Amino acid sequence: MSLEIDPKQIKSLSPINSLNPENAQELINKITATGVQPGHYIFKKGDMDKCHIYVLKGEVELVQDKKVIKTIKADTPDGLQPLAHGFPRPVSVRAKSPVVVTKINSDMLDIMLTWDQTGSYAVETLDDEDDDTDWMSRILQTRAFHRIPPANIQAMFMRMESVSFNPGEKVIEQDEDGDYFYIIKEGRCLVTRSTPANPNGVKLATLSVGDSFGEEALISDSKRNATVTMLTEGHLMRLNKEDFNSLLNEPLLDWVDYDEAKKLVDGGAVWFDVRLPTEHKAKHIKGSINIPLIFLRMKANSLDSEKKYIIYCDTGRRSSAASFLLNEKDIVSCVLRDGVDTAEPSDLESA
Repeated sequence: MSLEIDPKQIKSLSPINSLNPENAQELINKITATGVQPGHYIFKKGDMDKCHIYVLKGEVELVQDKKVIKTIKADTPDGLQPLAHGFPRPVSVRAKSPVVVTKINSDMLDIMLTWDQTGSYAVETLDDEDDDTDWMSRILQTRAFHRIPPANIQAMFMRMESVSFNPGEKVIEQDEDGDYFYIIKEGRCLVTRSTPANPNGVKLATLSVGDSFGEEALISDSKRNATVTMLTEGHLMRLNKEDFNSLLNEPLLDWVDYDEAKKLVDGGAVWFDVRLPTEHKAKHIKGSINIPLIFLRMKANSLDSEKKYIIYCDTGRRSSAASFLLNEKDIVSCVLRDGVDTAEPSDLESA
C-alpha cells in the first residue's frame, strides 16, 4: 500500500535537490512511498535493484556481517542521502523503527540529472564576418573531427539533409524529444531556455555559421533542454539521431573499464567526476576532481589540455555527454564504463 509523500521533503533529498522545479515535480509524480515494519529488511547486501532508496520517516540500521555499523534517521544529513547507494549493495539495511521509504529508479533520475545539467551554453559574441565562413571547413577544422574515420565523415555529409527556416521560426523546442543534430550553414540562431521565473525564455547564446547544436538530447536520450529560434533566414544541415550516434558520437567516445582506467591514471591521467558535489561527497574515487556536468561548458578552460581525463558518473550517461563536450574543446578524455560502482571499494572514499 502506497503512502502519501511530502513534495517538499522529496525536493530536499540529494541529488533531487539540484533538479529544476519542473523536473523535480515530474519525478515526484512518478514515485510512491511504502511502510516497512521494525526488523524487516529494505534491501540486503549484494542486491542489484538499481534504485535510489531514501528513508522518509523513522530510523534504519546499516548491517554488515550481522553487526549494526550505523543508524540513519529521516531528515538528518545522512537521511537526505540515498541509503547505502551502490550496486551491488555494499551492506544490508533494515528498519529499526516503523519507517517510510521511497524508491526512485536510478536510470530515470540519472536521465533527469543529465537533461537538467546540459542546459547551459557557452555565451559568445560572434562577429558578423563569421556568416561568410564556409560551414564545412569550420567543422572539419575542429580537432575532434580528426578522430572520426574519414569514411564516417564522408557518410555524414552524404546523409545530412538541408532544411530552411524563416526568421522567428523554431528549429527545436524545449521539452521535445531529441531527433536531429544540426549544423548552421547560413544564418544566425538564438538559444533560449524557459524557467518558472522566466516562462518566455532566458537568452543563453547566439549561434552562427559552423556552430552546431542538438547533440546533448541525442547523447543522453532525453528531452530538448532549450529552444533554438532563427534570428535570420537560415539554412541548416541536420543528421538524424541514429546516424549521429553511429557516425559521430561513438567514434569520439573512448570507453575504458576500471582496470584500464587505473593504468591510465598511474601513467598521469586524472579521475574526473562530473556528478553533483553532494554525490561526489558521498562517494568518489580517490584523487578525483569534481566539476558537475552543468558547469562544464563554463569551466572546461580551467582543465589542463596536456592531461588526459577519465570521466565518470553513476552510469556513463552524464560522463558520455561530458566527453563529447570536452572533445569539442580539444581536451582528451575517456569514459569509465558503467560508472563509479565499478571501482574497487579500497579506491573509494567519502568527504
